[in-house]
Amino acid sequence: MSSFLSRRRVLAGGAGAALGMSVLGATATTASAAPSLRSSREETRTLDELYRAALADGGKLVIYAGGDTATQQDATKAAFRKRFPEMDLTLIVDYSKYHDVRVDNQFATDTLVPDVVQLQTLQDFTRWKEQGRLLPYKPAGFSKVYDGFKDPQGAWVGIAAVAFSFLYGVDAVGADAPKSPLELIDPKWKGKIASSYPHDDDASLYLYSLYAQRYGWEWVAAFAAQDVRFARGSNSPGDAVRAGQKAIGVGSSGTLVSTSPVRWVVPEGHPFMAWGQRAAILKQARNTTAAQLYLNWQLSEAQQQASFNGWSVRTDITLPAGLKPIWEYPNANIDGFPRFMADRAAVERWKQTFALYFGEVKGDPSPGWLGLHPGA
Repeated sequence: MSSFLSRRRVLAGGAGAALGMSVLGATATTASAAPSLRSSREETRTLDELYRAALADGGKLVIYAGGDTATQQDATKAAFRKRFPEMDLTLIVDYSKYHDVRVDNQFATDTLVPDVVQLQTLQDFTRWKEQGRLLPYKPAGFSKVYDGFKDPQGAWVGIAAVAFSFLYGVDAVGADAPKSPLELIDPKWKGKIASSYPHDDDASLYLYSLYAQRYGWEWVAAFAAQDVRFARGSNSPGDAVRAGQKAIGVGSSGTLVSTSPVRWVVPEGHPFMAWGQRAAILKQARNTTAAQLYLNWQLSEAQQQASFNGWSVRTDITLPAGLKPIWEYPNANIDGFPRFMADRAAVERWKQTFALYFGEVKGDPSPGWLGLHPGA
């Protein structure tokens, strides 16, 4: 079992707090005789052929996407509609932790809405695969996807590489730019930091758990004393920095491609975290061909090269100058996040412990309250 160790750590030495985490598999809650997933061959139809087939099947597609604001996927919707103008696309953004239980409830009430789910809650894809809820499918380019970002049988595939770290306003910090999370507890930054609640978002939670393990609970206590402005939504730290409200933001995605006016940091020798955002077609989907079109489009070379942060889930994509594939950053902890997400008991202990340091989560969810069947 995972347990927190309370003995003191020396910050200057950077000694890690040894926090053991057992890797527990998610338990299926539906019929134990779920059908097995067979390997399928990779898609050979072109995007135009899939487009015509999807239109012949009705031309509709509903996607539940994890995210922080209602407009977060507007660029994706616009690009998809530009490429496939006759498709009727509905893309609903909400916290992944709400979308997953929403889909479970729709399963239970036979009211399923989405055809595709793309979520941060990685453990759900393992569980749904075991329950026979996912349609095995390998889009074109599947063989080029990094092995850690896909299910071997095609139950799910990573469509985007996402990373969380800290960022700062270049003008706001001047020559004193922090180079590592360890420097965020310097008294000069008191009152100048914004952060997403780590106990509200599991990616932020994992990032903070890495900090706690690396720097010790003294760092967490010192950070809590920095008068940090916590808010819901991993968009909130970057928004606060870009608006000039805070100098530093913690627990947010970003890119190394752009360094001004905000610089997102991959600290050399210090932890950050990354993962492949998983997507899958639900076996009960009404619009299977449209769902296949979407996954093929997301994994296409053109779409992967257009990634906002410059990284790709594919091994054959040429990245912008200065970037390595995300799996080549040893401090990105890409294998650790799926393990972390699988151990839900440990996740809950982390959440409650950070609540003791940072206070309870406050505020409405940043995408709004969407109810049981958004997009229906």
